[in-house]
Amino acid sequence: MRWLTLLTSLPPTPTRHRVGVWRKLQRMGAVRLRSAGWILPETPETTELFQWLVQEIQSVRGEATLLRVDRVEPMTDQDIAALFHKARGVEYQAVVQGSREILRHLDRYHANHRRSITHLRSKLDGLKRELDRIQSIDYLKAPAGERARTLWETTAKRLRAAETPPRAPGGRHRTSLPARGSTWVTRPRPHIDRIASAWLIRRFCDPDAKFAFADAADASRKGIPFDVLGADFGHHGEDCTFETLVKRFGIKDRRVKLIAEIVHEADLHDGKFTRNEATGVDLAINGLVEATPDDDDLLARGMAIFDGLYTVLKQKT
Repeated sequence: MRWLTLLTSLPPTPTRHRVGVWRKLQRMGAVRLRSAGWILPETPETTELFQWLVQEIQSVRGEATLLRVDRVEPMTDQDIAALFHKARGVEYQAVVQGSREILRHLDRYHANHRRSITHLRSKLDGLKRELDRIQSIDYLKAPAGERARTLWETTAKRLRAAETPPRAPGGRHRTSLPARGSTWVTRPRPHIDRIASAWLIRRFCDPDAKFAFADAADASRKGIPFDVLGADFGHHGEDCTFETLVKRFGIKDRRVKLIAEIVHEADLHDGKFTRNEATGVDLAINGLVEATPDDDDLLARGMAIFDGLYTVLKQKT
């Protein structure tokens, strides 16, 4: 990878020139390379941005030198990329926090608070503009970007649902639980959220529950869909499917709540919970997925892991 490095020197006064240049470097996504200067990946767009800034610095009696380099020793490309990921991660975190705040408001929302919904819509739109801005300068695709956009999209769905007028009474209540012995259907090749959810269903809701696998388009025709896009028993707000089921079943068990935090962190990686067990459980499930070609066998073995986890947590709570 080739890099652009900008070395600058500006007069101490007036300070507005130094502040203005610093802000422009921040807005274009440049990061500080220790005390040596500012750096960006070399593209036609970043080259033009730096060239315009060089002219601006020179116009206020400052000095600017633009270098094109293949290496920045003793740093590796990975070291430099980490600087960009850290800088973008801080900006993405502001979007994450804003989205979570909106979700908290929606959890307390009542149908007559229309002004509150209007305010949340304005804030969500502002977060979208900021998210788009950050992604436009996220040249090296920081891992935090995908998490921030996923959470924003989840928040947008929740807000759209709150903006939709409630249905007239008399319709079927969507949150009613399925009959005992029902078949619950999810996507093939289950991972941690689907396996944990199946364990929860059989252990706390319906010991006679059966499980099947189908694509999203066919799931509702074969049984009760769960962890399928658009399903009632799926992701809602910041909750993964396991958390949704805990709430729908009204489970108060302390160990289940701990498992919910582990599953949430392992499934969403959004930093909401700091559960050290999440990495180990996720690794065990991923290993099981790789070693077990049959989905029914995979589900049974995965549920056994959660039986063991539930038992171990009893000794700690």
